[in-house]
Order: sequence, then C-alpha cells, then structure tokens
Amino acid sequence: MENPLLLFPQLNISASKDKPYHKVMKSAIKEEPHKASKPGAKQKRNRLSLLLQKPEFHESDHLGKPGNLTKAASVSPEEAVKWGESFDKLLSEKAGLDAFTKFLKTEFSEENIEFWIACEDYKKSKSAHELLPKAKAIFETFVQKDAPKEVNLDFHTKEATSQSMGQPLRNTFDAAQSTVYRLMEQDSYPRFLCSAAYRGLLQGRPAARAPLRRRSRSFTVSDFKGVRPDLTVW
Repeated sequence: MENPLLLFPQLNISASKDKPYHKVMKSAIKEEPHKASKPGAKQKRNRLSLLLQKPEFHESDHLGKPGNLTKAASVSPEEAVKWGESFDKLLSEKAGLDAFTKFLKTEFSEENIEFWIACEDYKKSKSAHELLPKAKAIFETFVQKDAPKEVNLDFHTKEATSQSMGQPLRNTFDAAQSTVYRLMEQDSYPRFLCSAAYRGLLQGRPAARAPLRRRSRSFTVSDFKGVRPDLTVW
C-alpha cells in the first residue's frame, strides 16, 4: 500500500499524531475534490465576465421595455388634446408614448410599440459596428417565426427583412416598422382615443387602471385598405 502522505501531501503530520488515522484520511479526501473544482469554477466566472463585456449582450437589455423611457407624470388636459391630433403627435411625446404603451398592455399587444421603439433606437446607432448585434436582437425578439414577441408582418416584408440580416443597414427594419406603425395607427390608436383612461386625461383626471381586454384576432394592413378610421374625440 502506498504511503498516504505521498498521495495527500497536504496532510499535517503533527495533526495526525493527535487524531485517529481514519479521521485524518477522511478530512483529506473531502478537501481534495474541493480544491480540484476551483479552477473549473474560476474558468466559468471568467467566461461569464467576458460575455457581460460584449456589447451585444447589453444591446437587447432595453428591448421591449418602453416603460423605462419615462416615469409616470401628470398630464394636462391641453397636452392630452394634442395626442388626439395625430398618432405621430402621440408618439412624439414621452408621456403620450408611455400612456399608449400602458394601454396596449391592457390589450396584450404591447409587442407592437416595443418593436417600434427598438427600431427607433436601432436607427440611432452611431457606428456600423453596433448594427449587427442590435439587428440580431431585434430580429430574434420580434421578427423571426415563433419569436417571443413576434409582430404581425406580411410574408414579403418578413422575407425581405430576413434576407438583409447578413449585412444589416440602418434601414433594414424600415419596411417592417412602417407596417407595424400603420397597424397601430389604424387599429389600436382609435381605441386608445376612446378609452376611459384617455378620456380621464382630457378631463384632468389621473389615468385609471384599465381592465385587461382579451386579445382580438391579428390584423394585417389589407384589413384596413380603403378604410378611414374615425378619430373624433367625444
């Protein structure tokens, strides 16, 4: 039998004189696997640290979180009236964007405004180096088939967007963004103007928590061809 001191050099000889042999061996065996696992754990931490430093890891952190754009703020009736002038006017105001986002959440269709916001951020990329990771995150989150927040796009728009993912440009998502914008303008926006929350803002009351609305069937642009929505605010 080999000398245990050669197999486990960390054994304390003086300690072994005071402790029974089997207890010393037992503690040494427990200690050895623990030490052997340390390099693996350290390598994992290093790999995770490198991943967190990659820009593409952070680019998608803010995707789909429009509520972070602005804190809840009081809205004057005059400001709320302007939101009824046009959909573009509503989205151009931070408070309007936040109010509309909250409304879409009650209809379980917030992925549309989240996609629109992500595209706006994408077009503001300062360098071509930022485009690829951002485009990949947007495509995988909102565009590709069975994406977690897939938006409703026609086949040709989805296909054209998919083909441009190899070398994404600043206008890669323009067609898809315009499609989703029109859907919101012609479908969700009129309902927002008729909602109790918006009417309350017109009367100077804070927006009440709207009841959740069951998601209706998905619309496409063709559903609205030749139809002009009535945007009159009563």
